[in-house]
Amino acid sequence: MNDPSMNDLTRPRIAIIGGTGNLGFALARRWAQAGYAILIGSRTADRAMAAAEKLTAAVGGDVRGMDYAAAADAADIVVVTVPAEFQVATLLQIQAQVIGKLLIDTTVPLVPPKVMRVQMPPEGSAAMRAQLTLGDSVTVVSAFHNVAAHRLATDESVECDVLIFGDKKDARERVVELAKAAGLRGLHAGSLANSTAAESLTSVLIFMNKHYAADGAGVRLTGI
Repeated sequence: MNDPSMNDLTRPRIAIIGGTGNLGFALARRWAQAGYAILIGSRTADRAMAAAEKLTAAVGGDVRGMDYAAAADAADIVVVTVPAEFQVATLLQIQAQVIGKLLIDTTVPLVPPKVMRVQMPPEGSAAMRAQLTLGDSVTVVSAFHNVAAHRLATDESVECDVLIFGDKKDARERVVELAKAAGLRGLHAGSLANSTAAESLTSVLIFMNKHYAADGAGVRLTGI
C-alpha cells in the first residue's frame, strides 16, 4: 500500500479520533502500513497509547496515542470515527484544534436497536451536523461509511468503493488519495449534502448482511 510518489515529508500527519474503535483502528493500521504518521486519539491518553503500542507491534511505523484534543492539535488531517451518539460531544471537544484543517467524518446515524432502518438526523445527515457544529472555519468531508471494519482490519483486498462527499473538490481529492492509500477506490460523490445517500445506505447494507447471511457487504459502482 505504500505510495512511492509521496515521501515522509509530504504525507500529512493523520489523527484518528476514536482510533481505538473497530473502524478507526482498521484505518490507522492501513495508513500506518502506507507510511503515514498516525495519532490515535481516545477519550483517555492511556487507552490511546495502549492501542498505539499494539499497532506499532503489528505493523510498525510512526504511531502515537494521546487524548482527543492533543491528537487533533498535532495533526494535519483529522478523521472522526466515533459512534453517532458521541459525534457532537466529540466534535465540540476538538473544535478549537481543528480550525483551518480538513476533518473527515465517517459517522453513520444508526439509532439502536433499529439499525436496519434509515433514520437521518434533523440536519439531514451526520456530515451536515458535523459542519454545522464546527462552523465554516473547518473543511468537513465525509467518507468511509460503507466499508466493513472487520474486513478493513485485514491485509486482504476489500471489494468496496468509498463515496466521498464535500463542498470543495480539492478537499475531496485529498480523501481520494487516502482511500487509495488504504487499498480502496475513492470516488468523488458531490457536495456534503449528498452524504445522506451513503449514510442511509449503511442501514440497507446491515439489513442485506442479515438477510443474505453476508459477511460485510459493500458497494461497487460500475462504468467508472
